[in-house]
Amino acid sequence: MPETALRAPVTAYPHPTATRRPVDWRSHAACVGLPDAAVFARRPKDALPALRACAGCPVPRYCLEAVAPRESWFDGVCGGRLWRNGKEARIPDALAAEAGLPTATSPMRSPYPHPSPSPSPLELS
Repeated sequence: MPETALRAPVTAYPHPTATRRPVDWRSHAACVGLPDAAVFARRPKDALPALRACAGCPVPRYCLEAVAPRESWFDGVCGGRLWRNGKEARIPDALAAEAGLPTATSPMRSPYPHPSPSPSPLELS
């Protein structure tokens, strides 16, 4: 079978959304425009600009889904956290407090919604 018979011409079946550009979550990320040295930092002090940006970012969930830091052994800032070799790196409390970031003892805003706990059988009766 000839090779050309296996592929349809590109113009034969245009995709219905070919003229519309999909909205890209990265254009809404708070870290747009930050230097790579801040986003891909391994040390907490170097990562502070990116961590500050993440604190007010509207799309941390999409960032975590796209980068998948645990699976990709990511080094840098993703989803409001600093990662080293795919593991969350701890930010010293003094440095976090100085930068206005949540400390280990303060609650951190999670990018993932937490399901409400199921009622216990005693609460249902």
